[in-house]
Amino acid sequence: MKPRRKAETFDMDKTITVKWIRSTIGRTDDQKKTIRSLGFRRLHQTLTLPDRPEIRGMVNRVIHLLEVNPSTPRPEGGQGLPSTRAHAEGLRVDPERHVRARPSKKGLGAAERVKE
Repeated sequence: MKPRRKAETFDMDKTITVKWIRSTIGRTDDQKKTIRSLGFRRLHQTLTLPDRPEIRGMVNRVIHLLEVNPSTPRPEGGQGLPSTRAHAEGLRVDPERHVRARPSKKGLGAAERVKE
């Protein structure tokens, strides 16, 4: 009997961003099932998936239907999504990580103009 191979450990911090860009109409059932099993629900949806061999294999099966961005590390703290989204959209984030409205183009907003 062959000795068992140790399961390889993968860096769980690496992710891959995948966007579904081509329809599955007229495609084979395996391709439709692969798109569904990756987690896609609708066309032009973008998912951030863990960068593992099984995910990469599924992506390679339907690569002609997807747009793949290179692997990126997850933001620090694990739950950095509100702040990273906010900074990308020009929104402000307070210390409790609540997203605030975008600053007005004319300068300070009404709440900031009021002096106490």
